[in-house]
Amino acid sequence: MRVQPDHWRTRATAALSILGAVAVASCGGTSTRVTNVTKTSATFAEQQGAIPNYIFPLASSQFYSAANVFQFQYLMYRPLYSFGASGQVQLNDALSLAYPPVYSNGGKSVTFTLKGWKWSDGVPITARDVQFWQNLVTANKAIWPAYVPGEYPDNVLSSAISPQNPLQITFALSQAYGSYFFSYNELSQITPLPQHLWDKESATGTVGNYDATPAGARAVYKFLDSQSRSVATYDTNPLWSVVSGPWKLKSMDTAGNVQMIPNPEYGGPVRPTLKVFRELAFTQANDELNKLKAASSVSNTSVDFGYLPAEEAQQNASLSSTYNLDPWSGWSINYIPLNFTNPISGPIFRQLYFRQAMQYLVDQRHLIATTFLGYANPTYGPVPVADPSLFADAQQQKNPYPYNPTSAQSLLQANGWTVNTGGVSICVSPGTGRGECGAGIKQGQPASFSLEYASGAPMVGEEMHQLASDFALAGIQLKVSQTTYDVVLGTAAPCAPGTACSWDLAYWDSPWIYSPDYYPSGDQLWACTGSGSTALYAGSNVGGYCDPQAEQDIAATETGAFIEAMNTYENYVARDLPAVWIPVQDYALAEVNKALKGARPLDPLLEIYPEAWRWS
Repeated sequence: MRVQPDHWRTRATAALSILGAVAVASCGGTSTRVTNVTKTSATFAEQQGAIPNYIFPLASSQFYSAANVFQFQYLMYRPLYSFGASGQVQLNDALSLAYPPVYSNGGKSVTFTLKGWKWSDGVPITARDVQFWQNLVTANKAIWPAYVPGEYPDNVLSSAISPQNPLQITFALSQAYGSYFFSYNELSQITPLPQHLWDKESATGTVGNYDATPAGARAVYKFLDSQSRSVATYDTNPLWSVVSGPWKLKSMDTAGNVQMIPNPEYGGPVRPTLKVFRELAFTQANDELNKLKAASSVSNTSVDFGYLPAEEAQQNASLSSTYNLDPWSGWSINYIPLNFTNPISGPIFRQLYFRQAMQYLVDQRHLIATTFLGYANPTYGPVPVADPSLFADAQQQKNPYPYNPTSAQSLLQANGWTVNTGGVSICVSPGTGRGECGAGIKQGQPASFSLEYASGAPMVGEEMHQLASDFALAGIQLKVSQTTYDVVLGTAAPCAPGTACSWDLAYWDSPWIYSPDYYPSGDQLWACTGSGSTALYAGSNVGGYCDPQAEQDIAATETGAFIEAMNTYENYVARDLPAVWIPVQDYALAEVNKALKGARPLDPLLEIYPEAWRWS
């Protein structure tokens, strides 16, 4: 899933000189004031411009954001299987609504049994609630942001509820799947819904089994979607009063301010001790910062879990007696797509040596230290390396192309280019033989490309211009320009055969977070089933990368032995460079009140668990 920029980034424009002060302050340094706190509530600060505005768990791309899903919906509507535990990316059996799935028939069937927890109205959560979700997502799959043709929900041929056990359901699958792929990427997308209340086509209609037909399921979705778009009625709409999670909505306004109270029927292992949990909206980042400053002088804070605007990182020194600064990284990678389908620049990008030269010119350490002030992590390949997981092996933890302009120059020179440092390198030996530029590259063709990026964050402009400066060391010219996020996103798509296509590189300032597909298998990013047709490129492969070995390795991660297949895939793609890897900025610089226990470690999937929060 790609997270839109306002739902992800903090903006950094401050000077590098503040890093020393931040490092000292965040280590706990000198004074730590822990007061006797008797509060019974806690407050979470929503990021500027990122407010919850959609409550129905089957959210379209428009509403699929961290603010809506991970930090709002999940508090009330628990997914079938929860992921993320103790700051790691892994299946969390304790928080899941079902026991671990059982695979059979050589991986072509999966059975899971719910734990018998209840909805907040006392009605048991059963397999029928899972089937209700399944019917709705199948009939409305075009709106589901994680949908890839042929995968979930297409790959579930049928579902059968056990006649002996209403808590058990079996999926018949379209092919044999590996358990990690199907559990982490397919079952992870399911959220049981209260069929006994929501299976209706209008507010005045009766509850039935409308979801049993595609037409009925579309009508039910249309109704629930319309209700979810009416934020002002959340408080009074009986649809949203019944939940499965630890929290119930008490009040919410259209500005995004939220109050929740404990759900006494919650069946999970950790129940809230707070009487009220609040989320506060801020239109200006400085307003939230002022709340933090005010809280540092009193024990009864107004913001207990907040964030520090990155450009104000030096302010942590004045907050460190009350708050811990905790950079919040996400289960994410970041990259600049290359247009492999561009008829002019595409033949150049299809040469591995040229992609290697570009990657050698990306100084990730320098960008992290200067542009991001240390609050970012490198991207070395398709698997994130910032947070502990089962997926990144030792090889993936190392940069296969560390910054080395000399290596970039040598690669170009060895493959038929005259390198003009500070200018534009030229292909002087066209052809496909040894020492020649490669197929489709013409005599005298320049290494000159457009790079369009999304405006709005000064740090992004700094990063893109730094890349242009570094690329010039090997005579690779990046003509940098900026436009709106929507324009960049709309422009960056594979070129249809025979049509004019002008974009070369594009960056929309929003990282790729593996969610709700937590297993980083690459099917949405780099898979292809052919070439020459934009319809054949899956998911977010906007550059049209298509490599037979990568395709084979991706397929193996879905069906083969888990560790071996994932390691083979990630290490091949890291070196084959389907895009230019660049650093991924931290989601936030979290400030957590030192007396608030249970909020840390921060979850790399961007979820919060206020039911575990307690005042010391």
